Order: sequence, then C-alpha cells, then structure tokens
Amino acid sequence: MNTPMGSGAWLRRYRTAGPEAPRLVCFPHAGGSASFYFPVANALSPDVDVLAVQYPGRQDRMGEQPVTDLRLLADQVTEALAPWRDRPLHLFGHSMGAVVAYEVALRLEQLPGPGPASLYVSGRRAPAGRGTGTVHLGDDAGLVRELRALAGTDAALLADDDLLSLILPALRADYQAIETYGHRPAPRLSCPVTALLGDADPKVTPDEAEGWRQHTDHDFDLHVFDGGHFYLTHHQPAVLALLRERLKA
Repeated sequence: MNTPMGSGAWLRRYRTAGPEAPRLVCFPHAGGSASFYFPVANALSPDVDVLAVQYPGRQDRMGEQPVTDLRLLADQVTEALAPWRDRPLHLFGHSMGAVVAYEVALRLEQLPGPGPASLYVSGRRAPAGRGTGTVHLGDDAGLVRELRALAGTDAALLADDDLLSLILPALRADYQAIETYGHRPAPRLSCPVTALLGDADPKVTPDEAEGWRQHTDHDFDLHVFDGGHFYLTHHQPAVLALLRERLKA
C-alpha cells in the first residue's frame, strides 16, 4: 500500500517499508503520543512497517477532545486501521496502550479477514475484573506526582507550567479511560501474546503480567528486564531485537 507518511488523524507512519514488510501498530501509554515510537520506526525501517497511533488531545490533535472511554478508543482505532489490513497486523502497546491494543485485537478477530498476527503487551497487568484507580479524580499536582513516580517524562517538561497545562487534560482523560476500564469476558485470542515489563515496575509484577497467558489459545511468553515502568527506553536495543526477530519469523 503506497500511502503517504503520516496519513490520517489516527496513525503516523514515520518511515516507509517494503511491500512485504510485516506491519507493527504501536499504542502509546497514558499521556503519550505517537512520537514516542519514532525511534522504533527509525530503527526497524525498512524491514518493518511501523504505524504509531495518535490519540486525540495531543500534539497535532491538541484541539480535539480526548477520549475517556477505553472501549470507544479501541473502536475508533480499529476503524482507522481498516485501510491497513491488506497485510496481517502485529500490535504493540505500552501501559494503557497494552489494554487498548488488546481490545483492538479482540475487535480484529471479530471482523472478516485476518485477525491480529501477534500481540505485545508491555508494562501492564492482564485485564481482570472492574477498573481500579483514582489518579484521574485528583488535582493537577497529583497527576504530576504520578508522572514523576513513573520516571518516563522529561524533567524539564515537568518544571514548565505552560507545557504542563497543555498535556494534563489528555493525561487526565487517559487515566480516566484506563482506571474506569473493566474487563468483560471475551473469547481468547488466537494469536501469540508476548508480555514485557521491568522488574521494578510499580504498576505490574511478573505474576500479574503472567496473567496475559489466560487471554490467548496460542503461544505465550514473558520477558522481564531490569528497570521500572519505562524500562523499554533503557533497553531499547534488546526490545527492538526481540521485535525484529519475532516479526521476521
């Protein structure tokens, strides 16, 4: 598919790839944007065709209302992916993005045509039961404390009140989406699932990540790296090597 880079409101294609390249769709974390995956696209091109999802309410979609319902978000991303289903889709999501990717995988399996080829869930426990968490109900200072605790946001940004005022509405909406999300019984996926996390992640333990095994009838494996919630920024070469090996296979 010869589609211009960056086409569409929902998807960013920072690099082109060959017509036979596997296609990887990347889902950002709460408060994150498509550009978080620019290094992934840069490193994997042209062997992998990387699409990064851009949620409303950030960067070039700043003027749009953020989505506070995770299932609605998954519905909209699935619709946006329709023109890209000329080849199997591999899905990668970090933190909140892992759950959005999972919900998109469920929807793809219900549609005519090929379902998801594989699902990679990073820094997130397996879905279970009702939503939990109250960060989105707190004040702005509480949201900033959350960002600092996870150590995934540039310290200079956290010290700039003007920049913070731009990102906090989308961050609050994302936290509302993930904290109010409740898992509903669903058929197991028919694609392989790979879980990745840092061993010091305050948001998920290896045992909780192991729970993703219950969501697939295919292969499952778990990779634990040293580090916290944003372990993948410190282990980018290892994570990219894993993706490149799996996607080529």
